[in-house]
Amino acid sequence: MQDSTPTPPPEGAAPDPGDIGDKGTVVDPPASVVGPEPEAAHPVPLPRGADPTPRISPDPLTDLSQRHREAGVTDLLPFGTPGRPLTRSPFVFGFTAVLGGICAWLLVQAVLDVVQVLILLTVSLFLAVGLNPAVERLVQVGLSRGKAVTVVFLAVVLFFTGVGWAVVPPVVNEISKFAEHVPEYIVQLQQNQRIAEFDQRYNLLETARQKLLESNFQASVADWALNLGKGALSAIFNTFTVLILTLYFLAALPQMKNFFYRFTPRTRRARVALLGDEILDQIGGYVSGAATITLIASVTTYIFLSIVGVPYAAVLALIVGLTGLIPMVGATIGGTIVTLVGFLTGVPEGIACGIFFVLYQQVENYFIYPRIMQRSVNVQPVVTVIAALIGGSLMGITGALLAIPVAAAISLIIREVVHPRQDAR
Repeated sequence: MQDSTPTPPPEGAAPDPGDIGDKGTVVDPPASVVGPEPEAAHPVPLPRGADPTPRISPDPLTDLSQRHREAGVTDLLPFGTPGRPLTRSPFVFGFTAVLGGICAWLLVQAVLDVVQVLILLTVSLFLAVGLNPAVERLVQVGLSRGKAVTVVFLAVVLFFTGVGWAVVPPVVNEISKFAEHVPEYIVQLQQNQRIAEFDQRYNLLETARQKLLESNFQASVADWALNLGKGALSAIFNTFTVLILTLYFLAALPQMKNFFYRFTPRTRRARVALLGDEILDQIGGYVSGAATITLIASVTTYIFLSIVGVPYAAVLALIVGLTGLIPMVGATIGGTIVTLVGFLTGVPEGIACGIFFVLYQQVENYFIYPRIMQRSVNVQPVVTVIAALIGGSLMGITGALLAIPVAAAISLIIREVVHPRQDAR
């Protein structure tokens, strides 16, 4: 009987490819028996940056139909599946453009309607920032901020009250005197020889009397008086509004600063706060410097007019001080007004007033103004002139007043931010 156990292959002989191992698995032949794999064809070199994976662009209609079938959509249109909707339709673009234009126009109209309110807010905020150094000094002395704000605000109210007391009664008195002496002035004109000759030749007085009796002239005078009254009431209301807003802004100025500083990133907030405080200090310095220059001009003018004998010296000195706040042309306007009043008083008084204001403007422009403003606002004279011209062209007297501190703020930002950034490159 023969043994059925398979005879193992001799040592060193290769196993049969069809042999089955002990576990019933087919034993793979070694690579030496099967032979080396055929070499792959040499690939064609691709351009640099090309994707070696071949891409087949599917037909958009076929692909969309396939997706519809997968989603269970069977009610397709007979002429094919519709394509994607237009993302930028000409109708939608035109409608959006017209709607944007209308919104911009309405926004501009809204700003124009409230421009008077915006001016009052700007002036109030400017005054609050200008009065803040005085409040800070009182706080350093030992007063609380509320008491310091009250003291400063009462001083401002007393100042405006003094202005009204100095201006209104003399103006009302002069108007009443002029109304009482109108008949005398007419008689004096009739008795004047030169006026009488012109009246005989051109019939001036009769023509003037007929004009005065016309209904159109009387209606125009009534309208002028009504507009004058409205303007006076509006000026009083605006002054009261500015005072109240200044009080609120002055009391809440630290909270307002912190609120606006929070809009900057936390990593830059400290630097922005330092720059902002410096800008506010320069605005306050400008206001205090302008107030000092105004006070010097008013006191000097009052002393001179009192010596010369020009009437209403206090009112004229106040006018010189208020017009002196206007950059570039304010001092000239005040001096011209006082000189005209001096000539109405007498020719020597008018000549003396003209010489005084010419000399005083030279002293103020070359000695007083540079010494005071150099300590408060670091702005070049050329920049001051340009800023005043631009501000006056945009917003009138208000723009001229705000132009110099705005120019100081811009100059500070350029020196501390723009120039260091350019130097670091």
